Parts: sequence; C-alpha cells; structure tokens
Amino acid sequence: MLTVITLSELHSSRRSFSGTVGLVPTMGYLHEGHFSLVRHAKEECEYVVVSIFVNPTQFGPQEDLSKYPRDLDRDLSLLESLGVDLVWVPTAEAMYPPGYQTWVEVETVTRPLEGAMRPGHFRGVTTIVAKLFNGVQPDRAYFGQKDAQQAAVIRQMRRDLNFPIEIVICPIVREPDGLAMSSRNVYLDPEERNAATVLYRSLNATKNAYENGERQAENLRQIMKDVLASEPLAQMQYVSCADYDTLEELEKVTGKTLLSMAVFFGKTRLIDNFVLG
Repeated sequence: MLTVITLSELHSSRRSFSGTVGLVPTMGYLHEGHFSLVRHAKEECEYVVVSIFVNPTQFGPQEDLSKYPRDLDRDLSLLESLGVDLVWVPTAEAMYPPGYQTWVEVETVTRPLEGAMRPGHFRGVTTIVAKLFNGVQPDRAYFGQKDAQQAAVIRQMRRDLNFPIEIVICPIVREPDGLAMSSRNVYLDPEERNAATVLYRSLNATKNAYENGERQAENLRQIMKDVLASEPLAQMQYVSCADYDTLEELEKVTGKTLLSMAVFFGKTRLIDNFVLG
C-alpha cells in the first residue's frame, strides 16, 4: 500500500493505475462503516484509493474540529489489511493554500436539514469533494447512506459539473442494537450511548407505520417525534420526511422518501435516516 501526501506524489502514483479506480473519501478515525465502503470499492474496481483529510471548511465556529478524533497510524494499518492500493493524506495547507478563494456551492438541495442547522457546511463538503475528485480522477466514488443529504448534494454536484464519475451510495452499517456507526459515537458516555438507540427505534416505528399503509408525511414525522420524546436524554433538533432527491418536505409519501433526524445527546449530535419506497 502506498501512502502519499503531496499532489505530485498522488499524480505520479495515479498514473501507474491502468484499470478502474474507486475512491473512498474519509475524515479518518475509521470504523466498520468506512470498511464497508472499501469492500464495495474492491468488489467493483481494480484499484482502491482512500483519502484521509479532516476538512476544516465543513466545520462551523461552534463545532468540534479540534476535538475530532484522529488516529492515522491505526487507520493506515487497517486500510493496508483491507488491501487498499493508495492512501492520500493531504495537508490543510496544500488543500487551502494562502490566498485560496475558490468554492463549489450547490444551492437548493443544501438549504434544508443539515444545511439549515450548519450554515456553510455543504460549501466545505462540495469544495473538498470536488478537489478530491480532481486529484484522484476516480471512475467511481463511494459514500455512505448515513450522510444522506451529503449524498444527495454530491449526486447533484456530479450532474451539474459533469464529473465523469459514478457515485455509489452504500447502506448504513449499524451496531447490533441499531445505532448507526459514526466517528462521533466515541463522545457518548455509557448512559448517552444507551439512550442513542432511540434514533433507530424512532425510524423503525415510522417505517412500520408506512408499511402498514400510513402515507401522510406529517403523521410519519409525528411518530418519529413521539418516540424521540420518550427518551429524556434525546434533544431533537429536527425530524424530516422528504423527497429522496430534492429533500423537499412532503405532504404525502408517493415515491422514494427519506426519513431523517438530528438529535443531541449531551453535547454529541447524531444523525440517522431510513429510505422508504
């Protein structure tokens, strides 16, 4: 496995790849969710590239950039055991050099949900993903369904900017009790960790109502709220029942639909979602 830092090292190594290349962008502190993306990429591509970069421009002023968990040596060891071909670990100075002033912004689909709660977040996401795409030049790029709005935004960016890259969205990987795997789960104390299972219970209850014929979106949103309200440690930020692609809130569920939520447990903010239809 090659590990590179600079763009010139990346380009030199990339030129030696003669087959299909899959890219898995990450912010490190890898877990089974990331590994599932790597395995998908290995199944479909001849070469797999993983990027590790904690992107400062997608963190807001009150968010946890300095505290974001990092363990590069562990990450590299795990990626090598999975048979990754190349890991790119760029520096913030290389990605955003002095005088940097170019940004990629997707408009409408970034406004609700995470975009409303975290102003500027998606400008940072789309800019860094575009830079990763330009650097690696992959044939396919792999993202997790857990960050559902991010996936929708990147799909839109790919269409709008004509990136010749297939965007592959892989299923959420969960703990045995249903909690979606996330690098932020390490912030939860034992009581909060137990309470956080309410996200999965809330989504499951709503899915069950849908499968039993409920199609009124407000009723589905209310089921999510009611289950979340049953857990004293859960502080709901939003729940949503929206169109899968546009993320516009629905009145009635008729096609592919995203149920999603953001909830605080103490100082830790978790997101989760299910896809209906």
